[in-house]
Amino acid sequence: MAPDSKNNSSPRRILVVDDDAGQRSLLESFLSGQGFEVVTADSGENALEVLDGQKTDLMISDVRMPGLSGIELFRLARSKHPALPVLLVTAYADIRDAVAAMRDGALNYLAKPIDLDELFASVRQSTGLSKSQPLKFSDDKQLPPGIVAQSPLMQSILRDAALVASSDSRVLITGESGVGKEVVADVIHGWSQRAAGPLVKVNCAAIPENLLESELFGHEKGAFTGATAQRIGRFEQAGGGTIFLDEIGEMSPGLQAKLLRITQDGSFHRVGSNTEIRANVRILAASNRNLEEEVAKGRFREDLFYRLNVIELNIPPLRDRNEDILPLANLFLSQFCRDRGRLSSLVVECLKGYTWPGNVRELQNAMERASLLSRGELILLDHIPARITAAWQKPVASEHHTAEKLQEIEDQALLESLRKHHYNRTETAQALGIGRRTLIYKLQRLRDGGHQVESPE
Repeated sequence: MAPDSKNNSSPRRILVVDDDAGQRSLLESFLSGQGFEVVTADSGENALEVLDGQKTDLMISDVRMPGLSGIELFRLARSKHPALPVLLVTAYADIRDAVAAMRDGALNYLAKPIDLDELFASVRQSTGLSKSQPLKFSDDKQLPPGIVAQSPLMQSILRDAALVASSDSRVLITGESGVGKEVVADVIHGWSQRAAGPLVKVNCAAIPENLLESELFGHEKGAFTGATAQRIGRFEQAGGGTIFLDEIGEMSPGLQAKLLRITQDGSFHRVGSNTEIRANVRILAASNRNLEEEVAKGRFREDLFYRLNVIELNIPPLRDRNEDILPLANLFLSQFCRDRGRLSSLVVECLKGYTWPGNVRELQNAMERASLLSRGELILLDHIPARITAAWQKPVASEHHTAEKLQEIEDQALLESLRKHHYNRTETAQALGIGRRTLIYKLQRLRDGGHQVESPE
């Protein structure tokens, strides 16, 4: 029940309880941005002191904490403050306890990783805000050049990125290979309070396992054969900024344990050293694997999964955000062709109809190839990789599009280019990226069909 003694014009005070600094930072940043007064506590014991010292409208507590657990804290808090609404945050393994607590009067529970819309709905309910109260979103954050987000799905991802960027919380970015996980990491860092600091990127799948520990944490001289000098690791290089750990699912169990320590207390050791180093760094991680399945199979640590996954941003595949395909294609084309290239009508249909299993990276590669073959002018179907056109033409044919119709579209593009180059066949062939012999064959067919292929002069 929402408190009725609080003046509706004054901000509601919310107590956030979590031993994980990243989780506290996320909730504090998000809720403060929605107009709430937020107080935090890193343990159940400290939370009880806060509750005894000041009026609180809502307590949000993690379930699994050292010392007093969230369930124990809930029961002690409600014994002293019977009207206090309590919202529990729980990992999957603790859901049964959270459900039991709801029978004892807990408001609700949220499963990790937290869904911000679901969180806001529960907070709005418990603090007496109108259901029409909108989620506030800062619209002053400008997308960096080269970021395309025409689709509603991608706009939603970037909205969530903006909501979490100002916190120091860890973010797990998931999605198929090539969807743009690194791009989203760039955006989060650029919108964060650490934007002036470094953004250090590590591809965990590209570095041999026996070298990855040294790459991440550094090593001392003589730590192993070939260590002829001290090396500063990526975590130290990222000090004051952000480290992006790509393909985190490829990390070995031993390194997972070392990474877990950093997420817990922010410290690590260089290889061959006993000196503890504190890491002032925000961690963004990414994986194209389903890490929950990896946890279930025993290949990824459950505790590390929940530490990294304070908030999850799942980037949808390109086939599910069709509105982004052509803007992305034109963006890449402008980069490769210096704004001279353009897509023929037939290529437009092909790009929109293809399923893009390689996602944005495959589209980028296709546009680079097309720009080279076309020499920066009109992009024809001949310039698109054969696997793409073949995969597209099969369903197109099944939809009763005739070969003659496709040929007509391409013929119009060829004639347009011919006129543009004043009927100069050599220049036209070069512009279209096809051989002169091929062009002569196509022109002969067009002439036989009654088209003008010679200069009217």
